[in-house]
Amino acid sequence: MILLVEDNDLVRELAKSQLVDLGYRVLEATNGKEALQVIQERTDIVLLFTDVIMPGGMNGSDLAQEACRLIPALKVLYSSGYAENAIVHQGLLDKDLHLLSKPYSRLDLARKLREVLSES
Repeated sequence: MILLVEDNDLVRELAKSQLVDLGYRVLEATNGKEALQVIQERTDIVLLFTDVIMPGGMNGSDLAQEACRLIPALKVLYSSGYAENAIVHQGLLDKDLHLLSKPYSRLDLARKLREVLSES
């Protein structure tokens, strides 16, 4: 199960459609607080696919830290249309983080998901 966290309705619907077309089961949240509620209610989430910048006082990095505390084996894939200081520093992605830049194709999404999910 993938938890998709995206505040933009159109982007979230497109991402969900692509994920479902690729054969994944998807839960949705519009912000970090909502995502954490979903995580506390479900035990089958294996990947958090989250936007980096979100409203509500919790960015994607903050959400991922808290989510991984609740589900230690959780995989995380960030998505952003910007080079975010929250996860990118001096042009380099923080170690062990995965970022899919917007806009992305279905093929790019499929490749990145396989990469992230195959890591041990």
